[in-house]
Amino acid sequence: MLRVQNLSVHYGMIQAVREVNFEVNQGEIVSLIGANGAGKTTILRTISGLIRPSKGSITFEGNEIQKTVPQKIVASGLSQVPEGRHIFPGLTVQENLEMGAFLRKDSSEMKADYEQIFKKFPILAERKTQDAATLSGGEQQMLAMGRALMSKPKLLLLDEPSMGLAPIFIKEIFTIIQEIQQQGTTVLLIEQNAKMALSIANRGYVLETGNIVLEGTGAELLASEEVKKAYLGG
Repeated sequence: MLRVQNLSVHYGMIQAVREVNFEVNQGEIVSLIGANGAGKTTILRTISGLIRPSKGSITFEGNEIQKTVPQKIVASGLSQVPEGRHIFPGLTVQENLEMGAFLRKDSSEMKADYEQIFKKFPILAERKTQDAATLSGGEQQMLAMGRALMSKPKLLLLDEPSMGLAPIFIKEIFTIIQEIQQQGTTVLLIEQNAKMALSIANRGYVLETGNIVLEGTGAELLASEEVKKAYLGG
């Protein structure tokens, strides 16, 4: 579904991503793990069209998208939940969800989709007339995921969904990610919580200073001595 080939990204003279290659197949959860500053978020922002690569190609469902504007990428079926959530303060929960559906033309189906989101995230149904800025961190993460799902993505990009959340919310978020996959949405997950990310992943890649240094199934990477030592506390 997604193929990234020889991807390099620079910020001025600094090379943040170096000749990266990976792919995501339909129906998978693929996790990209690595320390802070490894280039994970840069890769997602480049896939989403927010950053232009200095080299390489990004192919989504057979079409190259590395020069495509972000709104067309979203319209093609690829949506991102950004690091830090970036919900719209001053808008209600309902209005934030409506922003996720901004590019959709099938208004007749949208009511059923809102109901699906509220079923998946019951707390959002309780808070739908509330200013989104007043939600807790975990609730805002659920809203950011619901907003992205309202664009009906074929591929969902998740950037650090557990960051700053209490353990009870982290467990809930990862359960929801698995449910999203089971309901037919492919997931590319970037996450510092390597143990949680690999435990739900079909496959994973380890990124260090802009390079992919290891790849394998989620189970293989969890069992890897290198991964254990670097990311799982020994």
